Amino acid sequence: MSRKPSKAKLEIIKSDDSQVLDERKVEILLTIIKLYLETGEPVGSRTISKKIGNALSSATIRNEMSDLEELGYILKPHTSAGRIPSDKGYRLYVNNLMKEKEDEIKNLKTEMTARVDKLEDMLKTFVKTLAANTNYAAMIAGPSINNSKIKYVQLSNLGDKKVLIVVVAEGNVVKTKIVGFNKIIDAKVILDLNETLNDILSGERVSDLSNENIKSQVDKLSKNKLEINTIISEIKSAFEEQNDTDNIWTYGSNNFFKYKEFAESGNVSSLVETFEQKKDLAKLVEKANSDSEETGLKVYIGEESSVNAMKDCSIVTANCDFGNGMKGTIGVVGPKRMDYEKVLKTIKNTMQSMNKDLK
Repeated sequence: MSRKPSKAKLEIIKSDDSQVLDERKVEILLTIIKLYLETGEPVGSRTISKKIGNALSSATIRNEMSDLEELGYILKPHTSAGRIPSDKGYRLYVNNLMKEKEDEIKNLKTEMTARVDKLEDMLKTFVKTLAANTNYAAMIAGPSINNSKIKYVQLSNLGDKKVLIVVVAEGNVVKTKIVGFNKIIDAKVILDLNETLNDILSGERVSDLSNENIKSQVDKLSKNKLEINTIISEIKSAFEEQNDTDNIWTYGSNNFFKYKEFAESGNVSSLVETFEQKKDLAKLVEKANSDSEETGLKVYIGEESSVNAMKDCSIVTANCDFGNGMKGTIGVVGPKRMDYEKVLKTIKNTMQSMNKDLK
């Protein structure tokens, strides 16, 4: 009795023209493509029979292969009894595989947008609460994509020597980029590039895209080295386009006016400007992350923060874990005579509330 191919397999490969492929032909074509991608050797009927569990006889498989060859989906090399995919076979496989991935990415983007909107609204609420409860200025830095790990890379041929790059990182961050080459990148090369890029980049942090380990792996490649370097460079560029201050929310800078030491020093306007422009805050967040232990709990007094405008301030920071690989930083800025005990307690309570709301 013939074993029917799974629904998942039928969804991966569908005919893109009027020539209808029945389930048996679909399974055989899919098996030929996958085996050839793995081995680079022509695929024979006996190998296919073993791969699909001897559900079909070699004679039946040969007949189906003959039909697939006649339809133009596979080829027979001159010196072999086996078959290899044709450009038409690759195109059918790639088009439908890309559609499956595009559907996944579309769903990821929808989910990501909803999650990001929820997270941003939550952070805006909590930074206001933090400022109100301490009577100081407060900030929350959301997830930094530079610290996120790459989950996978997907390439799609757009024609006209252009390739679409889609990168999915932790936290379901999705970045896209279109890169042009000086030659046409065919379906087989796209598949090779996909496999190589995922081998090299999967699990690597965005901030490490230029590290020596990645360079070393690329240097060892025997083919497609130029294309791989170009794509990695474009991926890095896609992530660098985000401004470091875009994920920092602040509130309560007007609280600086409540403390006479700031007013007497004539530094209050500079403090407010620094807090609102956020550039120095981004550097402070980076310093806090590099200085901190696991909890990220740090207290900077005066010039310890390296922010000139805050030389008369104390700053308390702590790390936040938003889940799904997303991390951030929470902070309070006030005078050196701030109520440290109250600030530390408020930060702890805020983080507990954030964790509860994120579940």
